[in-house]
Amino acid sequence: MSLANRLKRFGLDYYLFLLIGTVALATIFPASGVGADIVDQIAYFAVALLFFLYGAKLNTSAIVAGIANWRLQGLVFGFTYVLFPLCGLALAAVLSPWIEEELAIGIIYLSILPSTVQSSIAFTSIARGNVPAAVCAASMSNVLGVFLTPALVAVLLHSSGDGISLKSILDIGLQILAPFILGQLLRPLVGGFISRHSVLTQVVDRGSILIIVYSAFSAGVIAGIWQEVSLASLSIIIAADVILLAVIMVTTVWAGRAAGLTPADRITLLFCGSKKSLASGLPMANILFAGQAVSMIILPLMLFHQIQLFVCAIIAQRAGYLASEKELEAAAT
Repeated sequence: MSLANRLKRFGLDYYLFLLIGTVALATIFPASGVGADIVDQIAYFAVALLFFLYGAKLNTSAIVAGIANWRLQGLVFGFTYVLFPLCGLALAAVLSPWIEEELAIGIIYLSILPSTVQSSIAFTSIARGNVPAAVCAASMSNVLGVFLTPALVAVLLHSSGDGISLKSILDIGLQILAPFILGQLLRPLVGGFISRHSVLTQVVDRGSILIIVYSAFSAGVIAGIWQEVSLASLSIIIAADVILLAVIMVTTVWAGRAAGLTPADRITLLFCGSKKSLASGLPMANILFAGQAVSMIILPLMLFHQIQLFVCAIIAQRAGYLASEKELEAAAT
């Protein structure tokens, strides 16, 4: 078995180490001055390209069909934009005496972000869930997030949200929503090519995140982030992220059963309702918290991103294995 496959068995891949390496690179060689401006511009257009690829890749008919499953979509929305924020507010309130203010803001910010697109769909597929419904839920979550996340930042973080304005919402829409819509419009022309070269979306997805992380942590290093964040605070944030993810995942399982969802729909709810998007969260943070300690604010999100990938990969692989076993047993009888 190759090293890559061994890592994947534990929910890990080379991307995790690239992300850690990017933070280390920014710590040792932070971008500054003109170099920082160039990195910021590259990051901006990389994110725009990523959401163009999302739009061009996603099947419009699958999205429309998924909307008809209103019970599932309503639950995903409720977890993403209602229960998650409530849990984030509670955690931040409890932990604020022991962590820096920016980290408490980061916990709340993490909780009001949309779900992921790429990994939610991928994990749902691996676990044999309802993939068309996952496509719909993840896509709608990100489209709505362009408006809901800034609105929730304004309401829940009004004391720290000086950058919240109509212009900030328009900037987010221009960087995320407009390319997504353009991708949908051009899907008949480019969709086939992108589907045949799916690695392109993955490279842009991960590459854009690495660039934004490098940019944000470069600014943080220059501002002295590692002198401001203590090891105790870092440990508290990791524990808080684990607790937040565990509470949400357990509740999605309970809610799916209580709502009478099919096993496939319960899997979709589990993965779409418990994820938070780093790809959307990083560029939004740069706009919504301009002039503030963005690198500290996004730290809870970055840690949560790795934890959710690790946990969800293990669960998805296990669920997929059990589904395959049941299919083999059914075929044998």
